[in-house]
Amino acid sequence: MSSPAPRTPRPPSAPLPDFCSLPVLFALLLVGALTVTLMWLAPGNDGDLRDYSIAVLFTSWLSVLLTVALCKLRPWMQRLPSLWPYAAVWLLLVTTVGASAALLGWIDHNLGAGLSPVSHFGFVRDSMVATGLLGAGLLRYFYVVAQWQVRVAAAAQAQVAALQARIRPHFLFNSMNAVAALIRVDPDAAERTVENLAELFRAALGSDLAALSTLGEEWALVDRYLDIEALRLGDRLRVQRDIDVPADLPLPHLLLQPLVENAIRHGIQPLREGGTIRLGGTRVPGGVEIVIDNPLADAPAVPGNGHGLRNVRERVRFHFGERASVRAEASDGRFVVTMFLPEAAHARPDRR
Repeated sequence: MSSPAPRTPRPPSAPLPDFCSLPVLFALLLVGALTVTLMWLAPGNDGDLRDYSIAVLFTSWLSVLLTVALCKLRPWMQRLPSLWPYAAVWLLLVTTVGASAALLGWIDHNLGAGLSPVSHFGFVRDSMVATGLLGAGLLRYFYVVAQWQVRVAAAAQAQVAALQARIRPHFLFNSMNAVAALIRVDPDAAERTVENLAELFRAALGSDLAALSTLGEEWALVDRYLDIEALRLGDRLRVQRDIDVPADLPLPHLLLQPLVENAIRHGIQPLREGGTIRLGGTRVPGGVEIVIDNPLADAPAVPGNGHGLRNVRERVRFHFGERASVRAEASDGRFVVTMFLPEAAHARPDRR
């Protein structure tokens, strides 16, 4: 017996936009109003302001109706393969507008209100043709935006993977040497250091890149990192904390640790007398603000290339949108990194 032919894998589904969001409703309302306005201003049109107002009202009602229908049917259409989700959306647009135009024309002709053109068939036909053309253009725009978001997400995930797969070799070697030195003189401290290292590596090498951590978990990870560095720097490393932010705020993994690592590497380590790192977090209008600052050294031990701070900026922008920000500046002899994270209600509207 011949073995069955291998099944051809189904092509991935093209991602649809979030039709339940206000930007999509606004786009439909805007396109409908602009179309009616252009048709009213076109040469040869003899419609008055009353006809224009009725047409705008009709397109606005259709926009709301289509948004509700697309919002409810999006999960079903998203399960279709390849570009069929967009074909299903286009068919839904055309058929809904055609059925609405036919219903409006039938009601208007029976009541004799004169709200629709005399030619019932022509009104339905023109409405469906206009919707088909405009819908194709609008869906093309949504498709390009969706593909761009997929590429941005892939690039961001690659950067997250690069960051999580990297822990500086000298940090690992110094930590292991500290453990080796502590095993005989302070076994309990050595055990705590190994546990802290294990947690850091679990976060850095974790495979679930899409899962988010929380602000409380990230602060706990920072504390483990500071405990390890305290073995190496001793009294030269001092930490001040003034944190009053919700611990359950979602954050990407390892977002704060690179900033604290930079503060130690470029601010504390080059100074013979050491210094104080300040960790702050406060609620501000529209979100929370996190501040990490360290003393400025005259001559940093090892010049940095800025990859860590740039990576944090890009990850914050990807997860929280353009309203989020990461600022770095020198002020009063200290290097200050200020991170603003908007609340969920003010973050990116296109989160999926």
